[in-house]
Amino acid sequence: MSFQISTSSFSSGASIPTKFTCDGQDVSPQLSWSRAPEATKSFALIADDPDAPAGTWTHWLIWDIPVASNQLAEGVPKTEEVGGLARQGQNDFRKIGYNGPCPPPGKPHRYYFKLFALDSKLNIHTGANRAQLDAAMKGHILAQTEVMGRYGR
Repeated sequence: MSFQISTSSFSSGASIPTKFTCDGQDVSPQLSWSRAPEATKSFALIADDPDAPAGTWTHWLIWDIPVASNQLAEGVPKTEEVGGLARQGQNDFRKIGYNGPCPPPGKPHRYYFKLFALDSKLNIHTGANRAQLDAAMKGHILAQTEVMGRYGR
């Protein structure tokens, strides 16, 4: 069996409940994972919307999630450091932490929660942006898994 991620907050490929969007409480969904490669030293997660009008829109960046962790609870605080362990970056709303789906009216958008198993912790500052996280992960990704939900208005 391979590395996988799941959520109890919505079914994969199904509609994301309003609670996890800008139309609701805008809290992050619960995520859990299993079967990470044995050489994993930390995890990173990127949530994004490839259907945004201006191109892929990043909703959440969190990294240095400890290897002993196998989940993120619902409602991760919107702080640069989480529990003194994980670090969060600046999303495309120019905010730290999770900001959920907030698409313009029209066809529902797809939202991907991509989890990366890494062979090291990342040497980047809290508040880093997507380009900085992508660059830091380059050459350190052992495995990747994702879960997708949809949301429209």
